[in-house]
Amino acid sequence: MKKYNLIEYEVNDEIALIRLNDPDTLNSISKEMALEILDALNSCSNEACALVLTGNGRAFSSGANLNTNDIDISDKNRDLGVGLEEYFNPMILKLRHLPIPFVSAVHGAVAGIGCSIALMADVIIASKSAYFMQAFCKIGLIPDGGSAYLLARTIGRARAMELMLLGEKYSAEQAHFDGLINKVVADDELESAALGIATRLAKGPTTTLQLIRDSAWAALDSSLEEQLDRERKLQTDAGRSDDFAEGLTAFLEKRPAKFKGK
Repeated sequence: MKKYNLIEYEVNDEIALIRLNDPDTLNSISKEMALEILDALNSCSNEACALVLTGNGRAFSSGANLNTNDIDISDKNRDLGVGLEEYFNPMILKLRHLPIPFVSAVHGAVAGIGCSIALMADVIIASKSAYFMQAFCKIGLIPDGGSAYLLARTIGRARAMELMLLGEKYSAEQAHFDGLINKVVADDELESAALGIATRLAKGPTTTLQLIRDSAWAALDSSLEEQLDRERKLQTDAGRSDDFAEGLTAFLEKRPAKFKGK
């Protein structure tokens, strides 16, 4: 198993677990951590059937690590978009295109790019202590990591605008009420709840689950006609899988299916 400096990575029972592991900075996301996350995502795509992503310490992530020497305030031509293009955006796109289902388990601060990572998950579990925050406006920056895209398409433009323009804390309970996340649990139940869902997903028809992920993401940007056409093509792929053959056989035989992810 690979060892990293700023994250922890392990695979057990076909479930990959990535823990952000820089608690002294509340797991702020540096370029180095982004690269480590991206490397671990590449590994888990081949080694696991489901992923849980969480954080060590008091917070999931406080957002981008601004305590670096990379930003020269005296340079009027400074370009903060370079870091997005080279490090953060590839990480977000990798999460979008994972071939396995992805569960995020968040607690404490879930801010900035950390918020984007959490919201990219297929299932989002939060502890009661969790709060989401788009604090970019407080330092004169815009939300990045796809935050505007994710928020506006999940909780609507007006609510998304409120969060991004005011930069206020957004509790886990309110996020659940608004439909941004799936479940709120006690702090000491967070990881076990996420692993329980990941276990169910890992035992499912993972090839088909990837097609479901692709269909759901594409639906955000498609017309009905485009989505129906896409579903027709994806259903062809799903219908040719061994898991469908097993699923149908198990249904007819009135027994639980034994999927193999093929």
